[in-house]
Amino acid sequence: MPYIGCHVSISGGVENAPMRAAKLGCDSFQVFTANQMQWRAAPISDDSRDVYLSELKKNNFENVISHDSYLINLGSPDPKKLVMSRNAFIEEIQRSIFLNIPYIVFHPGSHMGNGDSFALQTIAESLDYCIETVPDSTVTLLLENTAGQGTNVGYKFEHLETIIKQSSHPKRLGVCFDTCHAFSSGCELITESGYADTFKKFDDVIGLDRLKVFHLNDSKKALGSRVDRHHQLGEGFIGLEPFRRLVNDKRFAGLPMILETPGDDEHYAREIKLLKDAVNQ
Repeated sequence: MPYIGCHVSISGGVENAPMRAAKLGCDSFQVFTANQMQWRAAPISDDSRDVYLSELKKNNFENVISHDSYLINLGSPDPKKLVMSRNAFIEEIQRSIFLNIPYIVFHPGSHMGNGDSFALQTIAESLDYCIETVPDSTVTLLLENTAGQGTNVGYKFEHLETIIKQSSHPKRLGVCFDTCHAFSSGCELITESGYADTFKKFDDVIGLDRLKVFHLNDSKKALGSRVDRHHQLGEGFIGLEPFRRLVNDKRFAGLPMILETPGDDEHYAREIKLLKDAVNQ
């Protein structure tokens, strides 16, 4: 069975996240380790970290995921923004080490008019720089597939594969598969054949062994729209059946599956229950 959960708030301190996740029925959860819309963050205190780790153990959480700041662009052609992005990403790695978080999910980056090839190479170089700056880290960095909105790269499996191949540290890299982003980028997940074709292509291009985390989101926009708009499960263009298929896919048993759908905690609790009830049905 997969570890089903959602993104939870760290309001009031990161130590509050495990309790919030437990109340929602999460088996796993995702957090921002700092304000996702600020470049610099106040350090997490030892006391907060100790309470956080104690609450993790108390609630039997093992699969926690961090999501990096939305400001970070590891493919930026602007030298100043690239330095800021790399430094912020290094801080993300350091906070994850401090909190014993095994995975950081991040959007690869945007070329800002300089083309996909430039961004893919720059992202690989940025990852190498960050990894080599924190050489003792065991945190796995997960490239998230994107919808392809604007100048974002990562909307093709080949983009992710290129970044991994161009990096000097491919063993430190994996993938987070976002269902909304995949659908919006043109992956037909609705039918059994479309679902099968999508993951066959993923396996052929990247390899299923690199897939470590799922983001489960329906889509407010149609197939191939290249627009990133999450929707609640069953309310969008994807529908419920592909999500039932995912939670019962034996290839993905044991992987975290994280909801990032819009709404409040009440709807998260409902969707988590819906997904758990769908297992083995």
